Amino acid sequence: MKTLIISPTYNECKNIAILIHEVFNRNPDYHMLIVDDSSPDGTANIVRDLQSNYPNLYLEVRKKKNGLGRAYIFGFKWALSRDYRAIIQMDADMSHHPKEIKHMIELLNLNDLIIGSRYINGVSVVNWPIRRLIISYGANLYSRLVTGMPLKDATGGYKAWSRPVLESIDFDKVKSSGYSFQIEMNFRAWLKGFKLYEHPIIFIDRTIGDSKMSRAIMFEAVWMVWRLRIWRIFGWNK
Repeated sequence: MKTLIISPTYNECKNIAILIHEVFNRNPDYHMLIVDDSSPDGTANIVRDLQSNYPNLYLEVRKKKNGLGRAYIFGFKWALSRDYRAIIQMDADMSHHPKEIKHMIELLNLNDLIIGSRYINGVSVVNWPIRRLIISYGANLYSRLVTGMPLKDATGGYKAWSRPVLESIDFDKVKSSGYSFQIEMNFRAWLKGFKLYEHPIIFIDRTIGDSKMSRAIMFEAVWMVWRLRIWRIFGWNK
């Protein structure tokens, strides 16, 4: 299954080379796209230097920082314009370990969307302070109760998409740009009847660089789940 791994970046100069090496050391036949939002720390230059070592490594630089969701949509459109059958999305900070890619691709043989889940087998999170863990776990419970979507980890960003799922989604209608993007994309796939499967992963919080989480991103997620519920009730925006 021809596979593309998409990883958005903003100021990930301390992590990006490690991620790229880990991905291609596991399978040099993977293709990888880095979508960089003009990082001022030189992330894109590091990727350019590594392209001479990895012919399947691609780089697209956007003019400005425009949100995680917009970066992924850019990557999804890039993938769909080419002959990729499996599309992986993952963070660039090594919190999503590349060793799971192989398993997630295999699971696509019987499923449409694979979600790397931190909560499907209890709690599998390392290096998070208890406050952030409570917020994350509570947000997922809140999302499940409001939307009705049967996922333990709707906010996780490590996923494997089959091509038909992404082809079915009208990206111009996707409203979220922050972490609620993960919830909205899962919701759209679920509403269309695709088979979602949660694959257990161990999430190891970044040890290098700064988190991109903000209060505005959290508030967006709070309101987005109610918007999704309304869409489900009235059949809007599918």
